[in-house]
Amino acid sequence: MAWALLGIAGILEIAFAFFMKSSEGFTRLTPGLLAAATGLSSVFLLSLALRSLPVGTAYAVWTGIGAAGTAVLGMVLLGDATTPLRILCLVVILAGVIGLKLVSGN
Repeated sequence: MAWALLGIAGILEIAFAFFMKSSEGFTRLTPGLLAAATGLSSVFLLSLALRSLPVGTAYAVWTGIGAAGTAVLGMVLLGDATTPLRILCLVVILAGVIGLKLVSGN
């Protein structure tokens, strides 16, 4: 259950980043409110996952999902650069997240 909560928290972290960008520095009300809601929800679910997962593992996985997911969607939806080195770096982040899950023992 904790891993599922952590996965949802990571997805909410991606949504948070996109709503934050859409809010244009929190000058637009609806995206700003959605950024606040998804950001707080993400942290709340992370805190629930931390009840049974090691803090270092959970935090690294949460930030990895958020960072890699945001970067990938930025490339797909917003036209961010898709250089081979950037994609390689994202693969390394993903490998690290999967590796932490595999060796966590939970």
